[in-house]
Amino acid sequence: MTHLAPNPRLAGLDTLRAMAIVLVLMSHYHGFVSHAPTFGVAGRIGWAGVDLFFVLSGYLIGNQLLAPASRGETLALKTFFARRLLRTLPNYYVVLAMYVLLPHSPIAGSTMAPLWRYLTFTQNIGLEYGQTFTHSWSLCIEEQFYVALPLAVLALVGTSRSPRLLWCALLAAIAAGMAVRGMAFMDGKDMFAAPVYYATLCRFDELLPGVAIAMLKNFHPASFARVLRYGNALLAAGLSAAGGVLYGAMNETPNAFLASTFGFSLLAASFALLTCAALSPASLLYRLRVPGAASLALWSYAIYLMHKPVFMALRPELVSRGIDTEAPATIVGVMAAGMFGGWLLYRAVESPCMRLRSRWYPPKQSEARLPVASAAGG
Repeated sequence: MTHLAPNPRLAGLDTLRAMAIVLVLMSHYHGFVSHAPTFGVAGRIGWAGVDLFFVLSGYLIGNQLLAPASRGETLALKTFFARRLLRTLPNYYVVLAMYVLLPHSPIAGSTMAPLWRYLTFTQNIGLEYGQTFTHSWSLCIEEQFYVALPLAVLALVGTSRSPRLLWCALLAAIAAGMAVRGMAFMDGKDMFAAPVYYATLCRFDELLPGVAIAMLKNFHPASFARVLRYGNALLAAGLSAAGGVLYGAMNETPNAFLASTFGFSLLAASFALLTCAALSPASLLYRLRVPGAASLALWSYAIYLMHKPVFMALRPELVSRGIDTEAPATIVGVMAAGMFGGWLLYRAVESPCMRLRSRWYPPKQSEARLPVASAAGG
């Protein structure tokens, strides 16, 4: 996603993306700076910001692939992959280089996986809490998704032009994700156990409700238009459903079979309702203009990559100087530092690379009209 592209921006999607990155920041402030419930409930559920990013990414990437497929056009996979790589790799490899060059600094974790794992986005396999660059786990799942979804669409569309096969495959994939988590629970691993929380097979299905929105939009436009008439109902349903799922996950028994098996999928479905609300002109979320949300949305990929090393570098300095990490001034300063680090990465690396992408691989006119929003892409 870049301000240099001709894509129209939708305020509702920007608001959701800004909310997602703020949730992640609050969660990681608690985990890596204050070690206290600084933001209360918001900090406890901040991990759900990544789940929201997943749904937004599923919608965006699904839209890019399914729009031409619905028109019977050949998928330009070379251009798709080139644009994806120029969008995601430069920022990522700059931050990875920082971790590699500073192995004994405060930003380092207990251990670091072999470099080739990070270079190939496979470090989430067998990842444990406390290791180096753990927040890259979600980028692994997204990059793997960027490879798998185009190939799946190509194969399924080549087999049948009917969207029915696509719907069957999507529902089967969602069911498979839940089944894998259910089996993991039977093996003694709940939804927050590292082998479940970080694992591709346990989390990939959260991108699929976003893909479902793209399928509805491109293959069933009349039905999609009817759904969007009820924007505020979608907003209310999405907020209620997300609240219920998060309450159940955090306040009941997080290791219960139902929460572990269905929790992530239900949360993604509730975020899909919010995404539909963000796309609906009838929704308050579509019309709402939150000051600063567009900027946070624009910088969110870079902020996601940079905020955690900034937080981890600042904590020992704060502790050694006896600075209260729960003081309002400290919270504002540290959060602002994390965002500023992301902004620097955006300005120094992401923007130039996006200009190159626009020059080398300009989007088709139809793609240029797609609204901009995602977790790590555009």
